[in-house]
Amino acid sequence: MFVIAAPGQGSQKPGFLVPWLENPLWADQMQAWSHHINIDLVAHGTTSDLETITDTAIAQPLIVAAGIMSGRALLATLPKDTPLAFAGHSVGEFTAAALSGVLSDEDALSLVALRGAAMAAASARESTGMAAIIGGDTAAVEAALTAADLYPANHNGGGQIVAAGTTANLEAFAAHPPEGLRVIPLSVAGAFHTPFMESAVAELADAAASRPLHDPTHVLYTNRDGSRVDSGAQAMSYMIDQVARPVRWDRCMESFHREGITGMMELAPAGALAGLAKRALQGVPVVAIKTPDDIEKAQELVNPS
Repeated sequence: MFVIAAPGQGSQKPGFLVPWLENPLWADQMQAWSHHINIDLVAHGTTSDLETITDTAIAQPLIVAAGIMSGRALLATLPKDTPLAFAGHSVGEFTAAALSGVLSDEDALSLVALRGAAMAAASARESTGMAAIIGGDTAAVEAALTAADLYPANHNGGGQIVAAGTTANLEAFAAHPPEGLRVIPLSVAGAFHTPFMESAVAELADAAASRPLHDPTHVLYTNRDGSRVDSGAQAMSYMIDQVARPVRWDRCMESFHREGITGMMELAPAGALAGLAKRALQGVPVVAIKTPDDIEKAQELVNPS
């Protein structure tokens, strides 16, 4: 079984859509999605600067649109009987849900546009942020964060936990970190996947209530605990709750390892999840699909010559 993984916020880089939009079919599709959600995905993926595409309200739909586009391009080239599973990191769960048939591409993008705006609004209420914590064992890091009034927002595996909380608490923690820990501030606008996002959870739940859902057509993993999700309703419920709950990507990778996956392909804008997999899933081949040329590498992974 091959896992197709969809990245989350922070994976975007200025101009990353340029090689994809050289294909007029995908350029037209991205333009149509731009009109659908009233966000210029074409401009933000080609000419907007880093500060602009770091804005939560822009970053999230841009990343999901890129993931769905590259995912559809990839799926069109793979044999129909290829055993596939899908998983997404944070907002990438909406990419995975769309590609596994839980909801339409357009509904995924509409909900993500609302999610991004709601999380940006929640972030504006108080000065909060996130920082990567490198080193230490999980229990010790969690204890240190609790003592500092911070939350373990992302368990990314490979010895990386992302902390979230008020800016003041993050700065105090970074100024005097426990021995053996390295603190790296992240360029995000809020304390995502913590109780600071409860207002966004409520908005997303209201918007999702009227969307038609379907059970996944392929294996679909959840950030909640790394388990498989069998129903569309359950998948959506978990994605909504996840806005204010920790992302357990480490447990997703534990599931990949336990179930003996054959390989992993990360969708655009790729890189972060591929890097984590190379550390945590040693021996499992990984392809990061950053440009259309990388699809050929994914084909070779599935059908080696």
